[in-house]
Amino acid sequence: MGCGNCGTGSNGKPGGCKGNGGCSTGGCNRLNVYDWLSALPLSDSAKPFPVIEVSFNQGSRKDFFRNNTHHIFEKGEWIAVEGVGGFDIGQVNLTGELVKLQMKKYGINNDQSLLKRVLHPATEDELKQCSKQKEREGEVLVRSRAIARNLNLEMKLAEVELQADGKKATFFYTADARVDFRELIRVYASEFKVRVEMKQIGARQESGKVGGIGSCGRELCCSTWLTDFKSVNTTAARYQNLAINQTKLSGQCGRLKCCLNYELDTYMDALSVFPTHADTIETVQGIANLQKRDIFKNLMWYSFSNSAKQYPLSIVRVKEILALNKQGVKVDELQPVELEVKEAVKIDVGFVNDVGQITLRSLEKNSNKRRNKSNRASGSPQSNDQRGPQQNARGGGSRPPGNQPRPPRDPNQPQQARPQGNQPRPPRDPNQQQGRPQGNQQPRPPRDPNQPRPNNQPRRDNRNRPPAPETPKE
Repeated sequence: MGCGNCGTGSNGKPGGCKGNGGCSTGGCNRLNVYDWLSALPLSDSAKPFPVIEVSFNQGSRKDFFRNNTHHIFEKGEWIAVEGVGGFDIGQVNLTGELVKLQMKKYGINNDQSLLKRVLHPATEDELKQCSKQKEREGEVLVRSRAIARNLNLEMKLAEVELQADGKKATFFYTADARVDFRELIRVYASEFKVRVEMKQIGARQESGKVGGIGSCGRELCCSTWLTDFKSVNTTAARYQNLAINQTKLSGQCGRLKCCLNYELDTYMDALSVFPTHADTIETVQGIANLQKRDIFKNLMWYSFSNSAKQYPLSIVRVKEILALNKQGVKVDELQPVELEVKEAVKIDVGFVNDVGQITLRSLEKNSNKRRNKSNRASGSPQSNDQRGPQQNARGGGSRPPGNQPRPPRDPNQPQQARPQGNQPRPPRDPNQQQGRPQGNQQPRPPRDPNQPRPNNQPRRDNRNRPPAPETPKE
């Protein structure tokens, strides 16, 4: 979760606040604290508080060190501090008077002699050596997990932190039960050639070290600002009228979300107005059971055992019914509150849906027209089911379906003579029309018999003729 300056830039690239990892707003460093006392000037005789807070591993771990040097360190500056058998490199996180409050918060003794010392500002060689050890942490973590698995230890390694000089390694692990890792420490010391320190952490601390994005879309609270973890139980969810769903109420650590406690005090104050011992009320219809409390509208919802309908009652009405029930009187009606139902606001989306303007019937007509044109062009006969309704109306006589077999022809019956292909036809009476719908159509003029007919166009007089008998094949 970076600050606003880090998130803005040109050409899609972050501009950066030039904090080099020590953002003053606390967004670029985990578990950071904004020093709101840094702008207060000190008197000439006053000296700054000699203890500073140093963060390691990008804020994953913090510690306090005694500053006996004459340097005045600023926030975000890299310094060399006293380590176990050597030195370590950290980043200044907090200086000045605010460090006193932090030490009091964590319960650290003010005796400065018990604190480790600040050595000097970090040099280039020390920073390079520290970066090499940080690159080694991933390989050490994978190898250490394999070793713990081979020893059949019920533990999970969450993080490995190497000292800047590479002389010490701290292994952070989680386990449900006590683990005997005496053999594990000997294997780690011989494998990595370092001094081993094992630290057991909880599931919430592990989630804070690993980090991640919560269901709210923001970075986890335990990895940014939350330092003390309070116990969370399902009672907090019940007070807030939340469904007891373990999947939705659990965080990435597998425990109940810490944010369930954030608004619990507000809900407790709001529920103090509601009457107590109001789980059931007696009426003439029967006993009504309390279903839920709505603290935003100050309503209590009741329902009968033989019905699923719920009745919203005001707090005043519930108190009246409870007072009558104590006197042994059962009310006739609950007198529920009438809730106003808001009409849905119609939003003009700014476009017109044209999908429904095209019907399948129009598409079928177009496809039938294209099929008829192709059949006429190829000269193939059409069946009644393939011809359109207009052609069937115009066609006069009936025709057998296309795929039905024709009856065999009697060989003794003489074959009817067919008209020749290019013989002229007699003139047709325009007033006589068979098989045509009567309407406002004008009669056609007689066609010139001397004009030849196109070869690809079927003859119109063949449409009403019965099918010709087949000639037996030899």
